[in-house]
Amino acid sequence: MEHPRKPRWLPDQTPRWLIERTPRWLTERTPQWLSSRESRWKLVEKLPLILRPRLTWRYILLSLIILYILYCLLRGSPLLASNLPQYSGPHGVGAIDLEIPLDRPRKISETAFKSTGKPAFELETVLFTIYYPALKTSRPNKPNHKWIPSPISLTAKGYARFAHVDNFIIRPIFHLALWGLAGSISIPAKVDVPLLEKDDEPPKFPIMVFSHGMASSRTQYSHYCGELASRGFVIAAIEHRDGSGPGTIIMNDGQERKLLHFDKADVVSDPPMTTAKIKEEQLAFRDAEIKETIKVFQSINAAEGDEMFRVNPRKEGQHLQRWSNRLDFDHLLIGGHSYGATGVLQALKGPPSESNPAVGGIALDPGKSSGPLNHDISVPILVVHSNSWSKSHSIFFGRPHFDTVKELVEEVKKRVGASWFMTSIGTSHPSVTDAPLIEPLLLSWTTGARIDVHEGLRQYVDVSEDFFGFVGNGGRSGVLNQSVTHPTYDEDARSEARKQRMSHGIGKYWQIHVVPDGK
Repeated sequence: MEHPRKPRWLPDQTPRWLIERTPRWLTERTPQWLSSRESRWKLVEKLPLILRPRLTWRYILLSLIILYILYCLLRGSPLLASNLPQYSGPHGVGAIDLEIPLDRPRKISETAFKSTGKPAFELETVLFTIYYPALKTSRPNKPNHKWIPSPISLTAKGYARFAHVDNFIIRPIFHLALWGLAGSISIPAKVDVPLLEKDDEPPKFPIMVFSHGMASSRTQYSHYCGELASRGFVIAAIEHRDGSGPGTIIMNDGQERKLLHFDKADVVSDPPMTTAKIKEEQLAFRDAEIKETIKVFQSINAAEGDEMFRVNPRKEGQHLQRWSNRLDFDHLLIGGHSYGATGVLQALKGPPSESNPAVGGIALDPGKSSGPLNHDISVPILVVHSNSWSKSHSIFFGRPHFDTVKELVEEVKKRVGASWFMTSIGTSHPSVTDAPLIEPLLLSWTTGARIDVHEGLRQYVDVSEDFFGFVGNGGRSGVLNQSVTHPTYDEDARSEARKQRMSHGIGKYWQIHVVPDGK
């Protein structure tokens, strides 16, 4: 009789009778629950072998990915992106989200949503972020604002709508991409800290109301606005609710309502909606939002800061009562980019008034697909084209776009005595936004921008500060103190002697097309 063989997994002291009664199939293979444990121990034993460096491309690539993830976690940086830089001016920067309801809703047109029948262009509240000078030592008791406001899913759905792929498959992909690339990024301005004060008489601060571009929001120009605030200006970045942004939440009467991007296919009107008509109504809606923002500033300056804080559902602005008589309306500008720049020119139509006392405008890349440009302007303007905006030859209402803009600036110059038109060399259309700071390589590859992203944005801030100085005291500094260098794009009219005399920075970064007479 053949003696049963003791399984390897049984202890040596196992009685013979137990061995004899053990089924043959168990004696011939190890139980799965034991083999898995054994395999785990083998895995642990093999760990040093697995972690041993190898000069293979897979091992090197995996190691670099792991090191990059650890580096981002240690620094608190987002994956595949960069955090927004700190501001470089002499002051700290504060930020306040204000959403103020109108005394009564204001209907801009009779256009209505197809889905609900409710007005598409009815202004209920105005929402904007104020960037302002503050002490660098101020300590906030609230977290910094997120660059992508919560919920990220709302912004993702809005961008899916822009791309005409808003469905249950693509929407989560957009959400995951936004969350991974920029979901953790915060705006480096201190939330709801006091306005800057000095030991002597409190200073008054010049103001600008800033209008964002198509497919953008109030947060996407945070560095441009915050950098100006760090240099002593108060900037209100508006969140437009005209359908041009990806998504926003309207807070009013204790309720919240989501508003997503919409276009002419989503609304009904009489006569039927067209591209030209919806742009006209969007610009009219933006004009109303700009004027309401100015009205809020006027209320704050007139010692109604506590009331603005009380009605603000965002629960920010606790120090606004101390802003009384601190805003300089003699130096109020309206600024904007792309669709917002076209909106700037629209908002400046006619002479200054009580509802819009702006004394100047800054228009960055106006026109092209954002509708016709208003020429009826009675205050100085600064129009800046990105390099890609000037370089790209496009027909604008039957004429080259560059020629149309140049003619507009020359008309305003003749009417008011001073205006500028210039091109920022090496930049692309998004260069004034935060996007190149967050994704510098991606934006350089996709837009063709050649300038360092930080330098490009710095040039926009510098020339804006110079324009603030001009409307403040009539002085001309920096690039505004130069005569024409290029009558049209890339047509250099300078002599060799002038090239030698000109500041290297100005000659490297600017082409100047229109300046006030006498330069």
